[in-house]
Amino acid sequence: MQDSEFYAKRGVSSSKKEIHAAIQNLDPGLNPGAFCKILPDTLSGSDDHCLVMHADGAGTKSALAYVYWRETGDLSVFKNIAMDSLVMNMDDMACVGAVDRFLLSNTIGRNSFFIPGEVIQAIIEGLNDAVKMLANYGIHIDFCGGETADVGDVVRTLMVDVTMTARIHRERILDLDNIEDGDQIIGLTSFGQAAWEKEYNSGIGSNGLTAARHDCFDKSYAEKYPESFSPEIPESSVYCGSGKMEDLLPHTELNLGRAVLSPTRTYLPVIKEVLHRFPTQISGMIHCTGGGQTKCMKFGKQIHYVKDNLFPIPPIFNYIQKTNNYSWKEMAMVYNLGHRLEIFTKKDQVSDIIQIANDFGIEGQVIGHCRKRNVEGNKLSIGLNGDTFEYE
Repeated sequence: MQDSEFYAKRGVSSSKKEIHAAIQNLDPGLNPGAFCKILPDTLSGSDDHCLVMHADGAGTKSALAYVYWRETGDLSVFKNIAMDSLVMNMDDMACVGAVDRFLLSNTIGRNSFFIPGEVIQAIIEGLNDAVKMLANYGIHIDFCGGETADVGDVVRTLMVDVTMTARIHRERILDLDNIEDGDQIIGLTSFGQAAWEKEYNSGIGSNGLTAARHDCFDKSYAEKYPESFSPEIPESSVYCGSGKMEDLLPHTELNLGRAVLSPTRTYLPVIKEVLHRFPTQISGMIHCTGGGQTKCMKFGKQIHYVKDNLFPIPPIFNYIQKTNNYSWKEMAMVYNLGHRLEIFTKKDQVSDIIQIANDFGIEGQVIGHCRKRNVEGNKLSIGLNGDTFEYE
């Protein structure tokens, strides 16, 4: 599968082929088919438990938060960036069964010419607020501190990253190699307003933000904030949209800036309850982050993923698609397009799992199913806006 062209021209790879090639000879861990690498519990020496450690962050979304703050003076967007960096770790870890007792450490790289202490304070407060919110849902995270580095020679504005660790009982590990013929795919919406969210969430998450930033907003931001992008990006691909930060995103109550900066939704309270109710009936879970709707192709063995009942496309993705008349096939390679968590299970559990999600204010529905293939490799078929797109 090729990289999306509108993503690649900005120095970003949606498939990360070079990265996967670089790590292909590393130890795959105890469960090579799991969504995250599983390690033996070398800290306690327990044979019954294992460890998961994960590092990720908010990516280039922080550059947009910087521009929005400079335009509006609104520091709260950096609290959302803190949530983004947290969710990109813990929700990946939840997909292998880690749902409680996390250790958290953060790393902030800033260019101190542009990022003052009040921004750092907002990020730390955002992490603390998220930890307290999750505690209300029985999810415990110990904040172990972190590092703020002044690296202006490397970082143009700001990078916000997190590392998390958790311990899991080996019998509770979710391994996507267990996906079987006939498994149903339940999708949980990325948009709307979950029980723990303070306002409507556009659903964009933290992937494809380099493209979204430049495609949604106009050239005036390049002129005012040249530090917010790489000078190596072709001039024609820099802030080449027509939008302003405070323009209203059609069919929502959010301005365009806040819509693109909507915090990445965590599904952890839902996942914890699902695994409590159905500890052995879930074949696997996929967090549709890097690669968007094509993320599933990296997991499972000889599976044809058929996604033929997606949610209606949320306004933010329709807006991005129209900016440069992108093909929906390309859009699906970068963005989640409306659901960012997939749960693979048998038909017997479907209605109960959807009800659990609904109880937390999140819509769920069967968005497709799995078929076993007789040839090597996985395949994906997506039904979208009346067309069917194939990926192999």
